[in-house]
Amino acid sequence: MLVTGGAGFIGSHVADRLLAGGHDVVILDDLSTGHVDHLPAAARFYQMDVHSPWLEKLFTIERPEAVVHEAAQASVRRSVEDPVFDASVNVLGTAALLQASVQHGVRRFLFASTGGAIYGDTDLVPTPEDAPALPVSPYGASKLAAEVYLRTFHALHGLSYIALRYANVYGPRQDPHGEAGVVAIFSQRLLGGAKARINGDGKQTRDFVYVGDVADANARALTSDAVGAFNVGTGVETDINRIFASLRRLTGSDQPEEHGPPLPGEQRRSAIDPRKVEKVLGWRPQTSLDAGLSATVQYFRAAPAARAAVPAPPA
Repeated sequence: MLVTGGAGFIGSHVADRLLAGGHDVVILDDLSTGHVDHLPAAARFYQMDVHSPWLEKLFTIERPEAVVHEAAQASVRRSVEDPVFDASVNVLGTAALLQASVQHGVRRFLFASTGGAIYGDTDLVPTPEDAPALPVSPYGASKLAAEVYLRTFHALHGLSYIALRYANVYGPRQDPHGEAGVVAIFSQRLLGGAKARINGDGKQTRDFVYVGDVADANARALTSDAVGAFNVGTGVETDINRIFASLRRLTGSDQPEEHGPPLPGEQRRSAIDPRKVEKVLGWRPQTSLDAGLSATVQYFRAAPAARAAVPAPPA
């Protein structure tokens, strides 16, 4: 099976999980944000983007039975600054993969979508899948548009698909220089003695789900016949002040809590309702927040020497 973005944070964990399940894995990644040292040794790797003229050749050679589409332009800020680029990757890139999948008889298509960015600001928290989709960023809009393409290809060609709407995924291998990975950012900064500043009052909430659990959701979705969109989260709101306090304790830092100005337009509350995915796929998160944060700190403590080695979260 083909995993796009398999050298990235979430994609590499998904590839590891599928290999552990006995699947034959091929990875496509342009390495714009992914890293070679995240690639599992047992997977075959093609360095290209989803717009590559060689995409058709890859499908002809590898004949994937399933596609797990994790590659994306994932920066909300960049989507605001350059919505055309965002759409070219997240909408047109997905359409190109869908077309190749239909032409080459792919059985199943998994799509990495987003929870908070699709639902936008809502008073219904945790938010279920049937809540209105009201994205407030081009990134959220592009993910929603890609989901519409999935439904269209299912209706036109019978392509079996599932869209997994991720909550705030965290864990080992997350980019500590990105805009959304607050756990990775705080972990690296606190370990390195750099200032870790909280935006606003820190009472904004997010639904933090461990990357290993997300990889398991993908593995379950791959073997299911279910079609549609499914939230992948914990349904639990955790504020940023608690994340900072937990990471300060785990890193042994004595840095005082410091707040900066709030980010304009930042969602105040975000958590997604996971009851549907539990009912249909039998998935529920297995990793507690404390265990996941501990595993993440352990990873960044060992980095960069052991960057690709992922510690198991403590029981």
